[in-house]
Amino acid sequence: MVLHRVILHGTILPAPLRFIAFHWRKNEMKGVILQCVFASALLGSGPANSAQETAKHAITFDDMIKLHRIAEPQVSPDGKWVAYTVSTPDMDANRGVSDIWVVPTAGGGAAMQLTQSGHDSSPVWSPDGKTLAFLSSRSGESQVYLLSMVGGEAHALTKLSTGAEMVKWSPDGKTIAFTSSVYPDCVSRSAAALNNDDDCNKKRDEEKEKNKVKAHVAEHLLYRHWTHWNEGKRSHLFVIPADGSAAPRDLTTGAEYDVPPDERGRPADINFSPDGREICFTAVVDKMEAISTNADLFIVPVAGGEAKRITRQSGFDGNPVYSPDGKFIAYHAQLTAGYEADRWRVMIYDRAAGRIENLTETFDRSADELAWSPDSKTIYLTAENETQKPIYAMAARLGAQPKQIISDTYNTAISFSADGKTLVFERTSLTLPAEVFAASSDGSNVRQLTDQNDSILAGLEMNPPETFWFDGAEATKVQAMLLRPPKFDATKKYPLLVLLHGGPQTMWSNAWGYRWNAQVFSAAGYVTLMINRRGSTGYGQKFTDEITNDWGGKAYVDVMNGVDYTLKKYPFVDSSRMAAAGGSYGGYMADWIATHTGRFKAIISHASVYDKVAMYATEELWFEEHDMQGTPWSNPESYKKWAPVTYAGELVKFKTPTLVIAGERDYRVPYTQSLEFFNALQRQGVPSKLVVFPDEGHWVLKPQNARFWYKTFLDWLAAYLK
Repeated sequence: MVLHRVILHGTILPAPLRFIAFHWRKNEMKGVILQCVFASALLGSGPANSAQETAKHAITFDDMIKLHRIAEPQVSPDGKWVAYTVSTPDMDANRGVSDIWVVPTAGGGAAMQLTQSGHDSSPVWSPDGKTLAFLSSRSGESQVYLLSMVGGEAHALTKLSTGAEMVKWSPDGKTIAFTSSVYPDCVSRSAAALNNDDDCNKKRDEEKEKNKVKAHVAEHLLYRHWTHWNEGKRSHLFVIPADGSAAPRDLTTGAEYDVPPDERGRPADINFSPDGREICFTAVVDKMEAISTNADLFIVPVAGGEAKRITRQSGFDGNPVYSPDGKFIAYHAQLTAGYEADRWRVMIYDRAAGRIENLTETFDRSADELAWSPDSKTIYLTAENETQKPIYAMAARLGAQPKQIISDTYNTAISFSADGKTLVFERTSLTLPAEVFAASSDGSNVRQLTDQNDSILAGLEMNPPETFWFDGAEATKVQAMLLRPPKFDATKKYPLLVLLHGGPQTMWSNAWGYRWNAQVFSAAGYVTLMINRRGSTGYGQKFTDEITNDWGGKAYVDVMNGVDYTLKKYPFVDSSRMAAAGGSYGGYMADWIATHTGRFKAIISHASVYDKVAMYATEELWFEEHDMQGTPWSNPESYKKWAPVTYAGELVKFKTPTLVIAGERDYRVPYTQSLEFFNALQRQGVPSKLVVFPDEGHWVLKPQNARFWYKTFLDWLAAYLK
């Protein structure tokens, strides 16, 4: 049960709080009791605190899976409230149970649950703050729902057979935009204007479901993506009156492209103009999507009409945000064609002149999550920086430099009140699952608003990470984080677990995660090492670029040098008991290690890239073609040089026991990569085990599968390191 801080009685409550209190009482009658207690009663006196400290234990998977996952915080227009999503894994149902909550921004008030269906997410405030729109699949397909903040039950605004995603509310309050995956050729021609025909979509889906032939047929690329096959549907942009007085209208009727781009877009890629008359969105319209990272910005009238392209450079343009005065659209852009890890610049589009300027060419970090100040003079953003993600502010002009206003922490999901005075965001660390925080717009008065997991965390002993730098390949400085196990004793020797991150262009962050939780690993008695080797983000673009066509080169040396430095710096690490584990590119590095060194006692390879030529069965071909600098036929040397399969004959030399894991629905890194690797291990007598999840993709997400994954992972380490 979540224990909340108290709201004192005897005060006159504003309308939103009267509504919340109403729903609170209603929930109590339904048996959902939101328990509030005074902090003193909860914590007790000094001796009780000591007893609680003594009772702390190392985190287990069962502890981790109980944690409430906070996401999607949205501050109300008046700055007094934050609506957000709380998802909690349900082991029996084998899914996450997700509901909408609110909390006051002043701090010290109780967080309160607004919905109870277990299928709700993506809250968005109306401009007047009187209504919340959100997505819910409580009745089957995801639809847009509305919940009045002055009382009453939530009701569905949309009822499309194809469902609704990515909800947005127009600044004038009249219109709600959303996306829905439809058949582009299902067009109604009898109306005053063309529109997508939902009856046609429904009929076609029903016919498909009844058809005994389930063959996938493709005549172009991209025919499948991450975990799904693309079989004729496209994500289109719809609008509907907020009062429900008319049916939804498809603003991209007939479009053979997705809004936003499939599996690489998000709600921030769609935004209204300040007057509510126009929407700017991101789309990839290149004919061969599988080799293109060329997403452009388009504008379309809310009343209907042709979408107009306003950017045409060869990289990805996204996250468009209109300035409050309506004169500009700020967005972020990657300028290198075909490169998904290029640096994100802050760009500005002058709506009157049609002129584009690059504001941050000299800022060597990737700008994300753009937002404007109310006076249209300041742009806010986040950017990864050396395991953290600070919040920055910059003048909206050429030559301005972003300055950190909230530093040395990992922050994301920023939103501002209408007057720009209240900033709300998520904060997380390796010892703190995401919680909602607030601050003033200058970064002062930072305060934690939610404590959704306090009752669980209070019983756990976790150590914060230690960061250090060492000389990697070519004497380049490389950063790493190290976690000591709970109840650490410096006089003892501990086995070392080296975690290898994926991407390859990502970074190990000082942020909580559920798929590769370093605290759960360390809790089992391991010193956990996370190295941000060459190719990592957050260290400048040159550092990121240096993995291009060098997958097993400098990055491998960085990892080995990091291990060497750790052994010298930390005498409690046992060099005779070390393991390496990673997923995706981290799995590639695990395979590379298995074929290049025998210094580890165990290896775990998840969703690994093993055979670079066979990896051309991936869907996002731009990734392989950029990182290998060509195709398997135009640059076969690189595909051979950087493939662990090329060195498979060395497996028998090192014979490192290896656990191989994959998901059958992984179209990003086809699971046959792992089958090839396991076959080579078995044929050469290397102790090995293969685990394949038929219902998972690149990541293991279902709660029961996750439990099996962690148990298998830790059992493998224990067998060879303990």
